[in-house]
Amino acid sequence: MDYSKSGGVKQRRNTPRHSEHNQRGSEKTPYGAKNPKAELLARMKAAAKDKADKK
Repeated sequence: MDYSKSGGVKQRRNTPRHSEHNQRGSEKTPYGAKNPKAELLARMKAAAKDKADKK
């Protein structure tokens, strides 16, 4: 049986099935937003410095 003729729509290659809710440039993650990873790294460095100062 030839299943290619059964009416199923071919998906396009290399494209997502849906638009991502957190893609760059969207309302939730606009361009030019601060990198939360940089903030986390700064807090971790400050905590490590405080811990070293207490010893």
